[in-house]
Amino acid sequence: MTATAGASGSDILLDRMMSLHPKIIDLTLDRMWRILDALGNPQDRLPPVIHIAGTNGKGSTLAMIRAGLESTGARVHAYTSPHLVRFHERIYLAGANIDEDRLTAILDRCLDANGPDPITYFEITTAAALVAFAEEPADYTLLEVGLGGRLDATNVIADPRLTIITPVALDHQQYLGDTLGEIAGEKAGILKRRVPCIVGRQEEAALDVIEAKAARLGAPLIARGQHWHSTEERGRLVFQDETGLLDLPLPNLPGPHQVDNAGNALAALRALGMDETACEAAVTRAVWPARMQRLRHGPLIDLAPGAEIWLDGGHNPHAGRALAEALRRMPPRPTHLVTGMLNTKDVHGYLAPLAPHVASLTALDVPGQAATLPAAETEAEARAAGFDASRADSAAEAVAAIAATDPNARILICGSLYLAGEILKENG
Repeated sequence: MTATAGASGSDILLDRMMSLHPKIIDLTLDRMWRILDALGNPQDRLPPVIHIAGTNGKGSTLAMIRAGLESTGARVHAYTSPHLVRFHERIYLAGANIDEDRLTAILDRCLDANGPDPITYFEITTAAALVAFAEEPADYTLLEVGLGGRLDATNVIADPRLTIITPVALDHQQYLGDTLGEIAGEKAGILKRRVPCIVGRQEEAALDVIEAKAARLGAPLIARGQHWHSTEERGRLVFQDETGLLDLPLPNLPGPHQVDNAGNALAALRALGMDETACEAAVTRAVWPARMQRLRHGPLIDLAPGAEIWLDGGHNPHAGRALAEALRRMPPRPTHLVTGMLNTKDVHGYLAPLAPHVASLTALDVPGQAATLPAAETEAEARAAGFDASRADSAAEAVAAIAATDPNARILICGSLYLAGEILKENG
């Protein structure tokens, strides 16, 4: 992020915050405790917190829980990352993204409270979110972990109402560990003594670690496959737990993997005492951009008026498998990927499941990201995974080229949330 002419007050302050620590990621809670103490410990004055960790599905699960809670008239705060277009998306304050004036004022206070001391961008902006949530009345606070769990900047809530661990998979190994068990241990760091935890679909190695940590803390687990089930049956979502059975519409968020995410959300809503009406709203009213989102207007659509254009921000092997299954279930149509990824990701692991379902892949650099995998390398990885691959200088160039040879194509722009954000920004 770079401040430019015409930048808003929050843009200028956020740009300053980027320079407060030499590393983007430096996992520890010491700096968080220091700044929170200087700010009067807002983390202790939040509305009841639902804390969500996991590798995949955190955002969709959060969106469904929010939709369910808000259908009851509840006021809900939510903290998510990264943002797609504007930072304000990260701080959802009792029904709307935080406004510019309030964000600028709170960022200013956080800079003053921090002084000259080192602090990462995510830490100081998380502190800002906690200040905003503490000062605005609401009924619930939904906190999405940024990275890991144990040492994540959000892991400062002593007594959350509920914790959730969505599926754990290999990702961010350079920070969280090389094995599924090690990564699960980091995610399980959000567990708190005697606080119930909803556990989504897990591989055995991850579940064993989560169960062991929960046993040590006396934290009751409400685990998929043991205490609840979520399946698709005859075009409906069937959820069953110890309370009974729910027969609901399929999630409005596209993709079969959303049945699992819906299960996480429904188990959480049931644990919070919500009724069937709230559960139905969770699966029918959730909004979560860049998760198999159909683009219907804007310059990209004008370039390919006969095509379907979709956008997805998944970026790891688990996401690649989920996306492949979503494509498999869609009506037959020639499908072309436009893909950009970061150089920290398992590119082959992401792409390999997709190869049987697509006609071609066009590789891009991710705009504005120093850590982008160069398009030439993405192209080479794609060829190695069995794709007919090429590269382009922009998404617009890629879409126009695909439409010129296959006017009725299905075009899926994918591989990075940062790429998805740029597409949403440029496409209006």
